[in-house]
Amino acid sequence: MRMGPKRRPSWRWLGVAAALGVTLLASGCSTSFAFGLGDPAGRVLAVGAENEYATVIQQVGGKYVLVNAILSNPNTDPHTFEASAAVGRELNQAQLVVQNGAGYDEFMNTIESAVPSSSRKVVVVQNLLGLPDSTPNPHLWYRPGTMSAVAAAVAADLAAIQPAHAAYFKANAAAFTASLKGWADAIAAFKAGYPGTPVATTEPVADYLLQALGADNLTPWAFQADIMNGTDPSAQDVSAERDLLTRHQVKALVYNQQVTDSLTESFIALARANGIPVVGVYETMPAPGYDYQSWMRAEVQALRNAITSHTSTEHLS
Repeated sequence: MRMGPKRRPSWRWLGVAAALGVTLLASGCSTSFAFGLGDPAGRVLAVGAENEYATVIQQVGGKYVLVNAILSNPNTDPHTFEASAAVGRELNQAQLVVQNGAGYDEFMNTIESAVPSSSRKVVVVQNLLGLPDSTPNPHLWYRPGTMSAVAAAVAADLAAIQPAHAAYFKANAAAFTASLKGWADAIAAFKAGYPGTPVATTEPVADYLLQALGADNLTPWAFQADIMNGTDPSAQDVSAERDLLTRHQVKALVYNQQVTDSLTESFIALARANGIPVVGVYETMPAPGYDYQSWMRAEVQALRNAITSHTSTEHLS
């Protein structure tokens, strides 16, 4: 796990326009496009800014797409990712891009401006969902309904690029949406069986999912936002968070497994010391071994295990 202070996305771009020969930084990104060659098989070249979006593109596009993920390493802090010119080379070729928006992956906008293309299709999930720039929680992929909307948008854009395969893309998008039923059923069962379950969090990575589960997140929003943005929480909020754990007011502590610092580690230790199970959640999809659907089901199961059997799940294996 990468240790150190966390801050809200402060992406750094290393000069795409002037330095297209720079090597991609060792940041867990994939680079499967052959620069300048496109795809000899005629597949649509696509990029997901985060690998959870890349897996949706792949499932919808199937055999007619070649997909790269810019952020794909669950051991990397997405908020301090340093993009290189190699990312620009990928985007320069990409015919379809899916990015989160909501201030999470602003580096994508910078790169896209540096390598403009009038034919490139860009899906910004924030805009797709009709959310304002002021949306406080950018972790949109934990929001039920997000990925079915993404799948439909991807199918439409792929159909515009390759009209001959429009029916194929539409059918795959429908199949993807249908495959989310297992996750929806798990959410409904948890909400019915454990309504109002009190939990604490370190930051709002999985807040949308917790809301859907009917859990009662007792951590002050200001505390969550400060941890997410790399700001020191107030002494009052730190004390309130400690009380949730030492006074056993919550059934689990949910934390960002990818990024911790000394403060969040102290709360994880405090939860353990007080017999409160901890659940690690991810910002990028754990890989290999998961697709979006199985990842989301695993996150629900981890919280269920915490509530029903007092079991911690800090890592998804």
